[in-house]
Amino acid sequence: MPSPLSASSSRSTAYLLFIAGMGGLLYGIDVGIIAGALPYLESTASLAWKLGAQELSFIVAAVLLGSVLSSLFAGALADLVGRRAAMALSGALFVISIPMIALADGYVPLLLGRLLQGVSGGLIGVIVPLYLAECLHARQRGRGAALFQLLLTVGLVAAAVIGLIQARSVETAAQAAAALPEQLRAAAVLSAKDHAWRAIFWMCLAPGIIFTAGCLLLAESPRWLARRGRQREARAALLRTRNPAEAEQELADMQRVPVARGAADSLLSRRYMFPFLLACLILACTQATGINSILAYVVNILDRAGLPGATANAADVMLKLINALVTMLTVFLVDRLGRKSLLMLGSAGIVIASLAAGLLFHDTESRQRDVRTAVANMAAGDSLALRLDAATLQRLGAAPDAGTQVLTVAYAYGPFTDVQTLRSDDPALPLLQAKRADAVQPDSVLGKAFRRLHLNPFPDPAAANGAPLIIESARLGALPPPERGWLVALAIAVFVASFAVGPGVCVWLALSELMPTRIRSNGMSIALLVNQFVSTAFAALFLPIVGRHGYSAVFFFGAACSVVYFLAAAFLLPETRGKTLEEIEAYFAGAKAG
Repeated sequence: MPSPLSASSSRSTAYLLFIAGMGGLLYGIDVGIIAGALPYLESTASLAWKLGAQELSFIVAAVLLGSVLSSLFAGALADLVGRRAAMALSGALFVISIPMIALADGYVPLLLGRLLQGVSGGLIGVIVPLYLAECLHARQRGRGAALFQLLLTVGLVAAAVIGLIQARSVETAAQAAAALPEQLRAAAVLSAKDHAWRAIFWMCLAPGIIFTAGCLLLAESPRWLARRGRQREARAALLRTRNPAEAEQELADMQRVPVARGAADSLLSRRYMFPFLLACLILACTQATGINSILAYVVNILDRAGLPGATANAADVMLKLINALVTMLTVFLVDRLGRKSLLMLGSAGIVIASLAAGLLFHDTESRQRDVRTAVANMAAGDSLALRLDAATLQRLGAAPDAGTQVLTVAYAYGPFTDVQTLRSDDPALPLLQAKRADAVQPDSVLGKAFRRLHLNPFPDPAAANGAPLIIESARLGALPPPERGWLVALAIAVFVASFAVGPGVCVWLALSELMPTRIRSNGMSIALLVNQFVSTAFAALFLPIVGRHGYSAVFFFGAACSVVYFLAAAFLLPETRGKTLEEIEAYFAGAKAG
């Protein structure tokens, strides 16, 4: 039975958890803030700066690019300057990015600010879990990772609330401008929207300052200090959060781990390969569940499932609250029930929820009719324009009393593809329009560079300039009743709760606990890069898959990946609860631990 911690040790642990939690908050803000700002940023970008869709998409994606780039060198940076200094640097970059974005007067400064914000997020995502794993006692390590994830979800909610506050201010300004002449009214609304997205970013500055300043008062990682022979400082760092007996025992364990011997102890050494690949598998399966894309498109999903628009938005808020509340519960469970059991429970719940949602959508989508030939006959001169009015519905063979109809059309100009959806109950009866000028984007700098290397990850506009319009698929069917929408909402609620119980928290533990000490920083960088790659690939393929195969295909794919997740947790993952990092490393090395 360990002796109780002193009051100063308890305060030091609480402070460490608080600052690390602020890192999770910044990570969540990094991911979620653009969703609330984007509707208003689009107005400034298109009307004031005359930017096109490609430039705007680069602004949105810059955070992801910056995160990927920084993930590659986050581990090396943490090894070079220390975990504490690297955390402080990541916070400082976030703080610098806010005025760069909020004061931007054009495309380049805004793009650079978003890129810098992404660099900050990538560093935080690697270094904060690394620091927590190396500083916290084994019995508290799960709570630290859970708190990081909890504050991450709070960051997502905070970003949504900030966006909601500014949305209401824009609505108020638009109502006040209604009595003005048309030109003045447009200028007033544009000014309100321009102020809104800038204010959204300004409101994120305070947590960045708190995190950055707070990092300077933290102790350095004792394992980083011990690996550099600074045993006295490592002992002092351990004593801040442990009693003397525990500190001496853990320091002795660290000293028994030999110093790296160069190439023989590289990341690809046989003794490190299994834990490294296992961590990569856990992180890849986490994103292959589809969690990020499903949360991003949940309003669209529920709307297609049959819930009215306002109800779907309310359900979105409830799902985010469920995510935060269940994560809060998991904070208290992860060090009691263990990582392995929570991952098994969570992945099993995701399998059941994904299958349920997939079957509900499959039942609806199987009743849709193929109207590709009829839609193709409406095209003229390599372009298509149609409204889902009564006349069009009649041409597509829909019965007059068939209720609300949904038409989904997937089309292509050479390698450039797009998917559009219309509903017959939309009072505006919007136009579904396929034009080469809209679908084929100008070549990008990245595209040209890759083609010069004889690689082609981006569509080539030259291949699309003379390509005809091809209607790849067109499906028409009735919108499901609201009861079906509520069943899908329930399935997604179970999905989100299951994710929060298992992968949401335990993925950060897997990232930090499974990596042996000598490869932990670089291994975590590569594993997080795998995580982000899978997330990006899923997001890139989400809409095309939905357009061609329906939402059921997405949920069934996520269920299949979650089965792999469950099997990995059940048969490959050791239980790490209560074990020091050195004991976990000894387990993988085949030594007798503890």
